[in-house]
Amino acid sequence: MLDVSSAPSRAAPPRPYRSAIRERRARETRERILAAAGAEFVRAGYAGTTIRSVASAAGVSMPTVELVFGTKSRLLQAAISFAIRGDVDPIPMLQRNWAARAAASASVLEFLTIVGRVLAEAAQRSAGLVLAAFEAANVDESMRALADELRAHRAETAAWIVDGLTRRSPLRAEITRKRAIDIVWLLMDPHGFCALTQDRGWTRHQFERWFMDSVSRLLVERETTAPETELRSSSRSRPRSRRSNPSPKQERTR
Repeated sequence: MLDVSSAPSRAAPPRPYRSAIRERRARETRERILAAAGAEFVRAGYAGTTIRSVASAAGVSMPTVELVFGTKSRLLQAAISFAIRGDVDPIPMLQRNWAARAAASASVLEFLTIVGRVLAEAAQRSAGLVLAAFEAANVDESMRALADELRAHRAETAAWIVDGLTRRSPLRAEITRKRAIDIVWLLMDPHGFCALTQDRGWTRHQFERWFMDSVSRLLVERETTAPETELRSSSRSRPRSRRSNPSPKQERTR
């Protein structure tokens, strides 16, 4: 009979300690810092924003910000990602549920409705921050890689949109795939979003409808997608009421 007391013990390796409460608090702190950083970068620009000002706005200490994000450039990058995605989850935008819904859509209109809403909401949260990164890249060489990465991500999204369109309708005959990507890339430019919503007073919803209508009109062959266009078409198709011309006798009696 085996004496278990004398047998060598094979203890399992210790499991890392995890606390749901601690993880939730850490997530909340990270979100609070990122929200404060986003507001500071938009308000003061990259040069005028400091780790101290972000920490003060977030209600945390400077060492906390530095521990979580390190440098100011990494903080800006994290703030942009947070603004684009709308949360701290690291799932890329094109792998999220909205992209799956768009990929499963049956028509150009349905596809652009989903895409336009998500892009407009993301632009509302992030356009000012992206412009801050572009501004910083002009004076800080270390920020140029981030600016190039942001432009490349926009091109990747534009290509995904164009490929989604071509699965549902052919492009116009004179439009190549490359030219279509360039057009969508330009329509997504944060400079344009800020100019229209801040300088010209557009709402996010107006930008969303403009984006949908522009993509449809510029790229899609014989496909009506924008609701405004549909309304105009339906109004033209309704028969107009005709008033009978008065007879000479009726005209004389008026």
